[in-house]
Amino acid sequence: ISVQNTMEPDKRVIILLGVMFIAGLGQAAFFSYPHGGDKNDPVLQYVLNNSLREHPVLTKLKLRTLEDRWSRMMVASEQAQFMALLIKLINATKAIEIGMYTGYNALSMALAMPPNGRVVACEIEEEYINISKPFFKEAGVENKIEIRQQSAVQTLDDMIEAGEAGTYDFVFIDADKSNYDYYYEASLRLVRRGGIIAIDNVLWGGKVVKPALGDVTSWVLYSLNKKVHADERVDLSMLTMGDGLTLAVRR
Repeated sequence: ISVQNTMEPDKRVIILLGVMFIAGLGQAAFFSYPHGGDKNDPVLQYVLNNSLREHPVLTKLKLRTLEDRWSRMMVASEQAQFMALLIKLINATKAIEIGMYTGYNALSMALAMPPNGRVVACEIEEEYINISKPFFKEAGVENKIEIRQQSAVQTLDDMIEAGEAGTYDFVFIDADKSNYDYYYEASLRLVRRGGIIAIDNVLWGGKVVKPALGDVTSWVLYSLNKKVHADERVDLSMLTMGDGLTLAVRR
């Protein structure tokens, strides 16, 4: 797909999403369940075999992450590649990742950016930061990724107070669900017009369809999905890729 850089960013995103669904990727992505889905599913395997182009260092980091007991928190490879494509499509040079984990998606975004690109990665766990750094260095993007080791709420507050509102091109939300509403509102302040906010886990294994009484996380996501759907500050599309991914483009 060749799109001229002079086209408005939000229009380029709409074109990409339209092509994706015309080509059948939207339907195929249905089979990609939480963070990678059932690798034995033949349709998902077909999608991966015919679309995934994983950088060698990303593959190494994925294999290292799979050794961790919480490895299901890692973004699905096809989802990370899709977001990297969005990064390129809107010519993003500034991105925020809220919830880095071991850095698979942060690395994917950094690799997709030009030499002056910058990813601010929010991660509180030192163990995961220590896993990520050698891979960032091996891929040659350690200077593109700035890790903020403190609560993401504090990091976003600091960025807003520092006058960075409206200066970011892309934000990926994938941290503690209890703060998702705050992350969304803060991201709307930090992202520029035409910039993208990507929200992960919006389907929560299907539990958001009919949240059980007492299932706080499902209700939080259910409420946020309703809010974003009605939010006239953004244009949006909810995808069934991974565990559900909402793309919100700031108007």
